Amino acid sequence: MAIQPLQQGSNAERSRHRNRKAVLGQVRAAGTMGRAEIARALALTTQTVSNIIAELSEDGMLLEKGRLSAGRGLPAIQYGLNPEGGYALGIEVRPDAVFAALLDLQGQAVVTERVALDDNTPAAVLGLTQAIYGRMLAQVPAATNRMLGVGIVMPGPFGVTGIAGMGTDLTGWQEVDAAALFEDALDLPVVLSNDANAAAMAERISGVGQGIASFAYLYFGAGLGLGLVHGGQLVRGAFGNAGEIGHIPVNGAKLEDGLSRLSVQRHMAAAGKDARDIDALEALFQSGDADLMAWLSGACETLGHAMTIVENMFDPQTVILGGAMPDVILDYLVQNTALPVVSVSNKADLPHDRLVRGASGRMTATLGAAALILNNALSTPLAQAH
Repeated sequence: MAIQPLQQGSNAERSRHRNRKAVLGQVRAAGTMGRAEIARALALTTQTVSNIIAELSEDGMLLEKGRLSAGRGLPAIQYGLNPEGGYALGIEVRPDAVFAALLDLQGQAVVTERVALDDNTPAAVLGLTQAIYGRMLAQVPAATNRMLGVGIVMPGPFGVTGIAGMGTDLTGWQEVDAAALFEDALDLPVVLSNDANAAAMAERISGVGQGIASFAYLYFGAGLGLGLVHGGQLVRGAFGNAGEIGHIPVNGAKLEDGLSRLSVQRHMAAAGKDARDIDALEALFQSGDADLMAWLSGACETLGHAMTIVENMFDPQTVILGGAMPDVILDYLVQNTALPVVSVSNKADLPHDRLVRGASGRMTATLGAAALILNNALSTPLAQAH
């Protein structure tokens, strides 16, 4: 089978760091690969790849995974990622809690933690994240000298914007440089993101977005977010606020008024029912609760509007629906939403379904925050790979 290049490499010495990332990304995607196979896939010389593999092996990021016989000659040595070759920390800051996850180089969570917050001001949150990070290193000593960075997820939009009344729910964070504060506190490279972008990158690393170059991710947080991946990289916007789809007005209301966790909680509270968490929502769905089914009917209609906007504006290969909702509710929305007819995505022979369910659960964005770091370490933006 012909090898499809994930990104082009370069033989120029000044591109050595980029080529290292390209090799790591190719090996990650394939599972195991040999020198000559990597060289063909990345349009590099075999000698260049051999030198990079030697460096990565010495750094502990690659391991020999046996030999593969392919006809005459000495069987080729296969290389794979060393799970302990690097680690990424993910921190999600919510108004009432901090979630954390430590991922190994293959994207597997080795430690997770949740701590309730009484005080979400910068000083309190930074002190807490320092303590969490220290505990995780104590549990995984191998990570101490192999940290690649930390992904921080916080409610968006970031900074002062024209979305009146929709600023951060975290006290004292709106006009500070959050990335700089975390970098100083943890002494790690920092990537700051909103929850939808982080969850989208988690899908690219280890979910249904694997192998899909361009997709949109509709994310159930407290509101409704949108993560956009194009050419394998996030589309962030000039100020990190691309994808604030929940605030788009449709028929006199915002999209997230009919399609978000807050929306269903308010609807159920008006009916005198508790839907504050994922378990409660799942129980209501399994019982066929009439009020929840009424909300779902409206939510399907709203999701159809959202699909019209996303497909026609961004032309994705697929739209993934996920986030802090039960799988059964996400599945219901995917199966019962009428997809728009007037859409650039309404055509025959599509390689992917237009709307699919992605990852769900409380830790989705937290794992995605760490995945942002892994993606930076293991892939090269297509626009730079020439």
